[in-house]
Amino acid sequence: MTTTETITPAHRRELNRLLALMTGDEKHGPAATSTLDALWVLYDRVLRVSPGTVEAPERDRFLLSKGHGPMAYYAVLAAKGFLSEDLLPGFGSYDSPLGHHPDGTLLPGVEIGSGSLGHGLPLAVGSVLGLRARGLTGPRVWVLIGDAELDEGSNHEAIAYAGPAGLEQLHTLVIDNTSATHGWPGGIASRFEAAGWSAETVDGRDHEAMYAAFTAPHAGRPRAVVARVEPKP
Repeated sequence: MTTTETITPAHRRELNRLLALMTGDEKHGPAATSTLDALWVLYDRVLRVSPGTVEAPERDRFLLSKGHGPMAYYAVLAAKGFLSEDLLPGFGSYDSPLGHHPDGTLLPGVEIGSGSLGHGLPLAVGSVLGLRARGLTGPRVWVLIGDAELDEGSNHEAIAYAGPAGLEQLHTLVIDNTSATHGWPGGIASRFEAAGWSAETVDGRDHEAMYAAFTAPHAGRPRAVVARVEPKP
């Protein structure tokens, strides 16, 4: 896997330092590390949201459907100032807002509670429809799902609806670490393309490739980017 990173060594050291602060019992370490690069590119270069605009109607929405193993998510949010790094050592403890699944009612900038496979993409579809109903056509909705979530029927219903509905504001990032049970003939991207989406597969450690895929035009169609990373051990 050839990797071209835009993350600086200093940023890499900082993210690793923040991850190391979370010493709670984590059973989904690979789920966390598989998302780190993609999350950094989104929050550093793509998402139009900041700690000061987490309630602004015109903000972009990011939904972490792959909510099990949220350590990378918390590290990136801390690095970007959405939450205090002082919270990180308490990760997973009884009285910490940093649970093993993120809770949208406890943390600024976290849009949903997540972790149950198959919920995020349907929620993202509903978010786009809600924005449209309010006349808000500028905000983009991003949802990060794992490839195993595509085993869930709710996602296939969302995919089948969003393409014909022309939900251009909808962006789905699939982290593919070959953990799906069933897979899809022709690859994951082909599933989205068959439903009328714009779709692309990239190296999930190549920051420039992800940035180009995240920002590619897709007029009148929802966008899916499949980011391949190392297979789950």
